[in-house]
Amino acid sequence: MTRIKTIIVDDEPLARKGIEALLQRDAEIEVVGSYSNGKKAIKAIAEKSPDLLFLDIQMPGMDGFQVLSKIATETMPVVVFVTAYDEYALQAFQVHALDYLLKSYSDEQFTNALARAKQHIREKRTRKMTDRLFALMETHKETLSSDRTSGENQAENYLERLVIKERGRVFFIKTAEIDWIESADYYVCLHVNKKSHLLREAIKGLAKRLDPSKFQRVHRSTIVNLDRIKELQPYQHGDYIIILHDGTKLKLSRNYRSNLETALGSSV
Repeated sequence: MTRIKTIIVDDEPLARKGIEALLQRDAEIEVVGSYSNGKKAIKAIAEKSPDLLFLDIQMPGMDGFQVLSKIATETMPVVVFVTAYDEYALQAFQVHALDYLLKSYSDEQFTNALARAKQHIREKRTRKMTDRLFALMETHKETLSSDRTSGENQAENYLERLVIKERGRVFFIKTAEIDWIESADYYVCLHVNKKSHLLREAIKGLAKRLDPSKFQRVHRSTIVNLDRIKELQPYQHGDYIIILHDGTKLKLSRNYRSNLETALGSSV
């Protein structure tokens, strides 16, 4: 478990000790610094890159708002303001503080604020991890593409699974589980067991990375898993209707008919 690095900034020694004592009850929290003024806090935040900051608003020399103005956006921790003056509440939220504790707060109020901060930090970490994972997958994708073109006799490396990012979560979908795929502008929509998932990739590029013995493009906007085809019915002007095992009906364009016949090993 990666602990949550936390810094406390308050010009009152008792206030700092009180916050630290409450934080020590939580095994996920690691207090990496406690400071009495804004100048020291800014330096510590730059050096220690904390995840969480408990920050007093009214301090001599430099108040909490001025402290935040000196911190780079990319290194900004989750901020919980602490103050004895309720008049600062609105201004605190205007600078995107996650939470606000009014002295003297109860243990329950502190615990609730800490819980909200921890949840927010977990979500931030998940987003960062997801971004790193996608960067890695893109690098891997480029490597595979390079490998495929490096020699005519080299075996094809077709996709066996896809990585989908949805609402901060990451899904791994085996290509064999996909029923069919349709184009959606700069995305494709993967239909998997009556569920759909968006993937940011053009259908033309994805078609090249799928095994043609298992997947065939049957329309300019549609790819189908050959194992899911139940029936073909004549439609009009040389087109056909493809019926999948789950009852889904897809159009087979005459422009893609010969490729499907080759893949299926029979004429339609």
